[in-house]
This record gives sequence, structure tokens and C-alpha cells, in this order.
Amino acid sequence: MNNGLLQAALEYAGLGYAVFPLVPGDSKPLTKHGCLDATTDEDQIIEWWTQRPFANIGISTEGLVVVDIDGESNEWLNNSEIMESLTGTAASKTPRGGRHFIFRQPSEGEFRNTASKLAPKVDTRADGGYIVAPPSIREDGAYQWLETYELDEPKESLPVIPRWIVTKLQEATSERLNLGGDGEPIKHGKQHDTLFRFGCLMRNYGSSYDEINAALQVMNATRCEKPGTVQAIEKIAESAAKYEPDQKGEGYINGAGDEFIEPKPKTAEDPGTFPDELLNVPGFIGDVMKYNLDGAFKPQPVLALAAAITLVGTLTGRKISDRFGTRTNVYCLGVCKSGGGKERARQVNKMILHDACAVKLIGPEGLASHAGLVSAVEKQNCLLLQLDEIGRMIKTMGNANSSPHLYNIATILMKMFTSSNSLYIGDAYADTDKNKTIDQPHVCLYGTTVPQSLYEGLTSENLTDGFLSRMMVFESANHDPRPKEVSIYDVPKGITAIAKTWFEFVPGGNLDKQHPVTYVVDYDREAEEVFQQLEETAYQERAKGCDTVASMWTRTVEKARKLALIYACSENTQSPRVNEGASVWACDLSEYLTRKMIHIAADWVSENPYDANTKKILRIIKTAGQKGITKSGLTRKTQGIRRKERDDIVITLKEGGDIREESEDTVTKTATKYFAI
Repeated sequence: MNNGLLQAALEYAGLGYAVFPLVPGDSKPLTKHGCLDATTDEDQIIEWWTQRPFANIGISTEGLVVVDIDGESNEWLNNSEIMESLTGTAASKTPRGGRHFIFRQPSEGEFRNTASKLAPKVDTRADGGYIVAPPSIREDGAYQWLETYELDEPKESLPVIPRWIVTKLQEATSERLNLGGDGEPIKHGKQHDTLFRFGCLMRNYGSSYDEINAALQVMNATRCEKPGTVQAIEKIAESAAKYEPDQKGEGYINGAGDEFIEPKPKTAEDPGTFPDELLNVPGFIGDVMKYNLDGAFKPQPVLALAAAITLVGTLTGRKISDRFGTRTNVYCLGVCKSGGGKERARQVNKMILHDACAVKLIGPEGLASHAGLVSAVEKQNCLLLQLDEIGRMIKTMGNANSSPHLYNIATILMKMFTSSNSLYIGDAYADTDKNKTIDQPHVCLYGTTVPQSLYEGLTSENLTDGFLSRMMVFESANHDPRPKEVSIYDVPKGITAIAKTWFEFVPGGNLDKQHPVTYVVDYDREAEEVFQQLEETAYQERAKGCDTVASMWTRTVEKARKLALIYACSENTQSPRVNEGASVWACDLSEYLTRKMIHIAADWVSENPYDANTKKILRIIKTAGQKGITKSGLTRKTQGIRRKERDDIVITLKEGGDIREESEDTVTKTATKYFAI
């Protein structure tokens, strides 16, 4: 049992706040009548959380007025006068960075739920409504009490809602449900609220789910400015139909469903295995890949490409740019299961740099601290880092408390990525001699890892803080290729000659260790049009996705420009130019890698241990495919998860529409099977 949730629910009830259970990891009620089932009865609360130990906590806002400010960028949160007026009462932080300020209702007046009546994205919860209370957890984060503003006093001790808010609310609560005149459109920002309230009105008069859904689907198609999906409208109808007819109907009509969350957009579709056409790069990269694969006991074309890209990025470091200031520093990760042939690509890069007399470009193969990384780049401004088992390091870097010296490596890598065309300025020390300044640091990284080691180390933080948006993750299309007879031979002279040419190239005749001036590569007009299309795609994806998804698209175009420069330098050593072929390859590759990383994140990145186990179980069921997996089979694969938690997760996945359950008769018994939807 999750004693934290049960204990919190009992403490709220002990203070006089009626509570009820919500779907684990969600904001939707578990009980038949939602917030109307809220109670302070200790026995009932224990029974609820004994049955569903991971249920989130809902607190009925009967007799309260909760000011619900949505989003950390909300203008109200940056208005000192408003914040001073709201401070002094119990307050919590929501997963998206918003706030719940909890007040007592004044003795006079009638208060109901409102949506954006006080200001855009500023709602209220009152009679007939509820809030989600800490320590509840949703997929996008946790609810937390602000320090010193915990809900630790009874309702009668809470301050009364400020008078200026009461004035606005009294106007808002007098409004009735208004669907406009015949044929008048329902505005985009009001669609969900209006459809839900109309559905509740129908339910109040005894309409069934089918009747409500049919009516809302027609309204959605004919009246809404931007109609929602059929599935989204079905969810609204389900939410309205769960209430008993004619039971405090006015409460339902005035916002009991405001906590409903729209179904997640389909942003995580798998783009599939690495496209073969992206493996074809003319010139130097193609030659390096051929040499790699000819001598590989287990050929890995995708990893050969990633390593060759990084090699060219290193050789052209501090030498090549475009008019946007783009440089060729790239961070590539090669992902392949153990024994699949990861080491060959790293060996080839070292052999080529050695034969080209460019050994000084080869950086350390391990990083003990962020200070060590800075020192290495200060000594050699252009550096290739080839790190094996980088997934393990990323996992360790995700824990600032256990390994602070490694945690800061990610920060340094991010800073150097964006400082490649300017000046890197390190941390300030009391001893000014220790302050590091590096002119145009150029770090290229090629790391290799097994899938599980990398993906288990992914966190929402390194997705949203920009660390992974700078990475390009190349996953092998075949993790266990058949061994083949290899042709062992020295690095071809043509490859060595080109590598040496780039290494010795000094644009403008600059002297070593001076501020380097780069050779500026031009773009063909057709190439620019391809990048404009990718810019639009990335913009649209950022606009429709959540913060995690949006962050992954922020550097898609920048990485594509880096790749295009590398393609151009591979194709033409004498006078590189980004043509249409270079731009199509670079944009297609960058977009594919972005979509693949978003899909991986959806399957692996978790906010907490419960969420991690939920995603693990869902991955197992997805992997089973059309055959499904039996309950006993799922149990065998998840023996590290307690039975109650496993059962609770399965229920949550079914309720969330992620899986379905079917019964299958066998010779001896009826087996339960699960299928991914």
C-alpha cells in the first residue's frame, strides 16, 4: 500500500476536508459520483485506498473558493500585487507550474466553478468542484505544497477569499449556460467547457451516454470553430454520463468536469527503423563507411554513418561555417545491444586520425568530472570524444545528489554546443587564474551504449533542459547481424589524404592559436526551400505538443544545418556547397531522429517509480503484438513489481485506453490476455 497517499488523505479528512480517490496518475474520479462521494469518514477512506493504493487524492471544494492559475508562465504569477493579495493561505504547485490558492467562502454569496472568468487560464473551484491535492502524481509531474503554505489547518481557519475576487466571481456565477443563437459558432477556447456543460445538462434530464455522445458529436461537427476528434468528444460524453440524473445537477452544469484532461495527442508514433536511403552519403563519409563495414565482423551501417558524421564534424571544426554561424560540432550516440558490433566505428575513427597525423584531435575516452572536460578542451580547442557505455554515464548524470561532479558534465556539454561560434566562459572562482575562457570550443561526441542502459537513464529533466535535444541518437536497425568474413586492410590512402587535407586546412591563412576565421559555405536556393519546409514542420510540432515534445523540436533545424555542412564537406573537399541533395538528406535525417527520440521518450521517460513500472508493463504488452500476453506471462516478466501495484497499473492502463483485456478459453481453464491498443 502507498502509505503516503492514504496518510495524506486521512490527514485532510481529519482537518474537515472531504476527500475521494482519483485514477492513479490522473485527475479523473474513481468513484461513481465523483466529488459528490467525497467524505471525511476514516473507514471509507481506508477502504478506498486499500483497494486502490496508488489513487490520487481529490478534495471537494464545497465551502471553499480555490483560485486555479494554470501554467508557470501565467501573467498572474508575475504580478506582484495579485500575488501579494493571494499569499497567506494554503497553496500548492501543480505539475505544469501553476498554482492552487485555497480560501474559505464568505458567509454571503453563492460560489460555483468558473473557467477563465477572472483572467485567461485563471479558473476557480467552489461548490460542485474539486482539486487534486499533494502528494498526487500525474504523468506530467507531481502536486506539491509550497513551503510553509501547506494545508494544515481546518476550513474555518482559512482566510476568506479577497474581496476584489468576490466582486468578479459574483458576476461570473450569475451567468447561465449560453450556447448562443441558432447556428452561432462555439469559440475554440470554450469548446470543451461548453460541450461538457451541455452534456451534463442532458444527463440531468436522464439522457444516456449514447444520446449525449450523439448530440455532442453533431455540435462538435457543426458548431465548433475547430472541431475536436471523435475520441475526444466521446471522452467528454463519458465524463458527463457518469453522474446520476437529477442529483445536484446544477453543480454538474457549473463545472464539475473542469478537471477533465483531453486525451494525449498522438505525438509519439514510431517512425520505424533507420531508413536505408539515409545511409547513402557521397564522398568521404561514404568511403569511411565502406572501409568500416568491409572490416567489421558484425557490420553496423547505422553506427558507421554516425561515427563518420562525427569524424567529419571534428576534422572541419573551427574551419567551416555558414552565414547563420552554424558550426559542424555534433553529438551522436550509437545504440546497439551487447555483442552487436559497436566498437568497430570508434576504432576506425582513431585509425584514420592517427594515419592523418591528427592524433591530437582524439580526446579522452572517459570523463571523470566537468572540470576535466573543460581542461581537455582548453588544451585542445577542437576535440573528438569517443565514449563507450555513455548510457551508463547519462544515467549517473541524472542524479545530482549522488554524483555532482558528473551531473555538471551535461551542463558543460550543452554550453560548449552553443558556444562553438563564440566564446565559452567558465565558472567564476575566487582565484581568477582558475577562470576558464575558450575561444570557439569545438567538441564532437560519438558515444556508444546498449539501449536499456541509455533509455533507463532518460529523465524528463534531460529532455526539457535541452541536453537530449542536442543529441542525435542512431539506433541500429539490426542489433545482432550475422558475422561475416572480414577483409582486414590498412586505411585507404584516399581516406587518409582527405582527412589530412581537412586537418591541415587553415581558412584565410590564420596562424595557429589565433582567433580562427571560418570558410563560409553557401546554400543553393533549392536547399533553402527545403530548410524552410523543415522550419515549418518543427514550428507546427512545437505548437501542438507538450513541453517535453516541444523541447525535442527546438534544435531540429539547427542540427539539420550542421548535417548539411558535413554532407557538403564530404561531397566536395575543395569548394563545399549545400545543394538540394545535402539539404534533403540533412533535413530528412534530423526529422527522423527527432521523431524517433520522441517515440523512445514516450515509452521510457518516467516521473517516478510508479510511472516507470507503468511504462515497463505497457512496453511488455506492446512487444507481445497481436498475440497479446497472458496475465501469467506478464507476471513472470514483472516479478520485481509487487502484485498489488501490478494489478493497479493494469487497471489504470485499461481505464486510460492503452490496453484491452480479453478472456481466452484453453483446454483446462480460461486465460486472461492483454493487448496494446
